[in-house]
Amino acid sequence: MEGTEKYPVIGSPFRQPTLLPQTFKTSTLSVSMAVLTRADIVSAIQQKSIVFSPALDVFQLQPHAVDLRLGYRFLIPRNWMVNQKGRCAIKVSIDDTAAHREQFDEVILTPGQYFDLLPNEFVIATSLEHIEMNDPHLMAILFPRTSTNRRGINLSLSGIIDTGYKGHLIFPMKNEAGNQVLRIYPGERVCQIIFEELTHLLSQEESNQHGLDAAKYSSQNSPHYQLDKEEERHLLSQGKLDDLKQHYPLS
Repeated sequence: MEGTEKYPVIGSPFRQPTLLPQTFKTSTLSVSMAVLTRADIVSAIQQKSIVFSPALDVFQLQPHAVDLRLGYRFLIPRNWMVNQKGRCAIKVSIDDTAAHREQFDEVILTPGQYFDLLPNEFVIATSLEHIEMNDPHLMAILFPRTSTNRRGINLSLSGIIDTGYKGHLIFPMKNEAGNQVLRIYPGERVCQIIFEELTHLLSQEESNQHGLDAAKYSSQNSPHYQLDKEEERHLLSQGKLDDLKQHYPLS
């Protein structure tokens, strides 16, 4: 891979592409993706290929990952509402966009406050850090920290962070510690992000393209839960998966 003038390739200069095993050599594909190490991450931050706001501290930088801190914003799912018919359960279904708009209550804490995660409670949390992926050669993957899972907080996630992404990250949290109430504080390190180099450079347009349309989440969008594409949801709710495959083939 070759770097761009503004964002050079980050990584070990002596690393060579790893060829596929002989049994898979039906094409000319070679693999050169690599995970960034501590020195690579520091270099990327210095060059503003990756930007964290607020800036990272020494506790967050790991040998080949960055720990992310819990933010102040939480989304708590609602399970009922009151309308002209009375008290009704909120139906959370892909064919009901209005229900999704009413699905969450928002809690925004201030410094010094905490959040009690109730037994079996599910919430959506946000990262403290606003992240910018400015290098078109880089993407990232979000993982839970094992220490978070050991507390009984289910952060069983892994998520792709596209090249060019700008914004806070959101992740689900569930209390699976039996009957215990788990008290969490904004600023706790709860998950980690691993950076990888891409085999080929992606343009901003390509990185924003998810299926037929642009990505659901960006710095301009609310981090509330958002639905998949309308055409896709309509066909799925009608049981027309075969029609979906026929009308939207991979070209």
